[in-house]
Amino acid sequence: MASFIIEGGHRLSGEITPQGAKNEALQVICATLLTSGKVTIHNIPDILDVNNLIVLLSEMGVKTDHPKPGTYTFQADDINLDYLQTEEFFKKSASLRGSVMLVGPLVARFGYAIIPKPGGDKIGRRRLDTHFIGIQKLGADFQYDEERQAYEVKAEKLRGAYMLLDEASVTGTANILMASVLAEGKTTIYNAACEPYLQQLTKMLLKMGAKIEGLASNLLTIEGVEKLHGCEHTIFPDMIEVGSFIGMAAMTASKLRIKDVSYNDLGIIPDAFRKFGITVEQDADDIIIPVQEEYTIDTFIDGSILTIADAPWPGLTPDLLSVFLVVATQANGSVLIHQKMFESRLFFVDKLIDMGAQIILCDPHRATVIGSAKRYSLRAANMISPDIRAGIALLIAAMSAQGTSRIHNIDQIDRGYQDIDKRLNALGARITRI
Repeated sequence: MASFIIEGGHRLSGEITPQGAKNEALQVICATLLTSGKVTIHNIPDILDVNNLIVLLSEMGVKTDHPKPGTYTFQADDINLDYLQTEEFFKKSASLRGSVMLVGPLVARFGYAIIPKPGGDKIGRRRLDTHFIGIQKLGADFQYDEERQAYEVKAEKLRGAYMLLDEASVTGTANILMASVLAEGKTTIYNAACEPYLQQLTKMLLKMGAKIEGLASNLLTIEGVEKLHGCEHTIFPDMIEVGSFIGMAAMTASKLRIKDVSYNDLGIIPDAFRKFGITVEQDADDIIIPVQEEYTIDTFIDGSILTIADAPWPGLTPDLLSVFLVVATQANGSVLIHQKMFESRLFFVDKLIDMGAQIILCDPHRATVIGSAKRYSLRAANMISPDIRAGIALLIAAMSAQGTSRIHNIDQIDRGYQDIDKRLNALGARITRI
C-alpha cells in the first residue's frame, strides 16, 4: 500500500492545468461499445479508474491504441461476449464503479450484459435501481444471480419508452441514454441528469449519428437509430480538480493560476468559493487565486450561518463538499456542510478533528465547521484515505499543517488525480511517495 509523506507549511506558486474529467472519461469510454467504428478520444486522464476500464475493454476484445499521451483509439468490432462469463471479468469489473455503465451499451448492441455488484468508493449506498428500472422499461430482462452476486441482462430488442427517473442520477442517465440510442422508436427521459459530463456524452453520441434532443436539460428525447459510427471527441477539464486547486491555494495562502478550466462550464463552483471569502479571478479561460492570508465565510442576508449543500446540476457537485469542508477549517466564520447524497462521505472529519479542526458531526449527512481564522494551523497527523475526494481533502489539510503528515492508502487518490504529487511538487509542495 503506497503512502504520501507531506511536509506542511509550504506555499505554492505557478501554473497548473487540470486533467481531463474522470467522470466524463468513464462514460464516453463505455460509449465506444455502441459502434464497430473507430472512436478517438483526447484528453483522457492517466488515472487508475480510467486505466482499469480501458484494460477491461481491451480484454473484452476492443482494439485499443495509445498514439500519444492523453489520446486513445477504440474499435469494438470483435467483442468476445464469452469473456463476460470469466472469473477475471468478474473480479476486474467488481472493483470498478464505472463498470456499471457497460450495461447500457452491451445490451443495446449485443442484447446481453452481465455485471457484478460494482465497487469504487466506500461512501455509502449508491443505488443501481435507476439504471436497471430505466433499461427494463426499454424491454430488457434483469435476473440476479445470488451465488455469483451478479446481474444478468438480456434483451432481444430494446424499444423506446417514456420514463420519469426517480432520481437525477448521472451514471443512471448515462446508462439509459446509451441504451436508448439504439432502441427502436422514441425514448423520453424526464428528470434526467444534465451535468456537463452528460452534455459531453450527448455531444459525442450525436457525432456518432444518434438522434437526441434536449441537450443540457432534464428532458431528453431520443429517436433510436439502427447503428452508430465512429467519431472524435475531446474530454472537458475536470471541474473537481479545478475546485481542489482553488481550495488548495486558499488553504496554503498561495498564488496560483489554473489554466484552461472551461470557465463557463464550472457552473456555481467559483461563486461557492467566493461565499467563503476566497478571491477567484477569471482571466480569459484561466482562474487566478491571489495570495490570501485570511478569508471570511459569508452569512445569509438575515445573519444566519451559511449552509453549503450538494444538489443535481446546476447545483453544487457533491464531489467538492470534502474540499469545502477542509477549506472552512481555516476560514473566519462558520458553515454547515450538508452532504445529501451519500451517508458516509463525511466520516473522514474525525481525521481533521485529530489535526485540531473544530468540527461538529451532526449526523451522517451534516457537519458544522467553526473556522479558526488561521489563528492556529492544523497539526500534522497520520491518516488513511477512505475515498478519492476525502483523500484530496486530507492532502490539502496536510499541505497547510505544521509538521510532517502521512496519508496511507493513496491508491484511492490515484484513482481520481493524475500524478498529483509530481504536479504539486512542481509548484513548491513537499510530497514524497513511498
